[in-house]
Amino acid sequence: MHIIHTIQALREWRKTAGSVAFVPTMGNLHEGHLALVREAKKHADNVVVSIFVNRLQFGQGEDFDQYPRTLQQDADKLADEGVAVVFAPDEKELYPNVEQRYNVEPPYLQNELCGKFRPGHFRGVATVVSKLFNIVAPDAACFGKKDYQQLAIIKGLVEDLNFNIKIIPVDTGRAADGLALSSRNQYLSDSERAEAPRLYRELQKAAASISAGSTDYAGIEEQAAAALVAAGWSVDYFEIRHAENLAVARQGDKKLVILAAARLGKTRLIDNLEVSTV
Repeated sequence: MHIIHTIQALREWRKTAGSVAFVPTMGNLHEGHLALVREAKKHADNVVVSIFVNRLQFGQGEDFDQYPRTLQQDADKLADEGVAVVFAPDEKELYPNVEQRYNVEPPYLQNELCGKFRPGHFRGVATVVSKLFNIVAPDAACFGKKDYQQLAIIKGLVEDLNFNIKIIPVDTGRAADGLALSSRNQYLSDSERAEAPRLYRELQKAAASISAGSTDYAGIEEQAAAALVAAGWSVDYFEIRHAENLAVARQGDKKLVILAAARLGKTRLIDNLEVSTV
């Protein structure tokens, strides 16, 4: 496995690499990331994983400086998975002008759901992913469904900007108790970790109501949010949306997704669950 730190070296490797599947990450890898890598291996001769903590997608007061940087441990895990290249540029390599002067601006969706609470986040995601696509030139790229809104924005970006890249969604990795795997789970105290699976249980309850035929989406959302608040959570949103375009769900929609973001103490957790109507 190669660990490459410069754009020039990555592009030189790419010239003779054959087909490439790409997994962009911010490092501090867990089993959910490795599931993306295993899926990527099914779609190309080589897998490239990027490790870069992207300042542009962090807002004021968020954990950019505290975000764990664990390159050697990550590289060891990726070597065991048969990854061809780890692309780990420093900030100056990826952002040579210090301040990124040209950004990729997603449409209205960037200001809804998570975007409502993290202004500028999806601009930062879309910009860095576009840069990485340009550098790596992959044939396919894997993104987890846990970041469902991000996945929707990346799909739109690839379509509108004519990237010749197949986007492969990968199911959310979960702990045995249902908690969605996330690098931020390590911030939870023992008591918070024991409470954290409630978020997924509320998604499951909401999905069961929809599967049973309920179309009182507002009522389902309110009941779930109230249950989380009663258990000590601070809820950013709990919403039912159209699964493909993330428009607000309406009666008659067949494929839905329930999305939630809430805080336990100082830790913000997100999760979602797809559901089909009767």
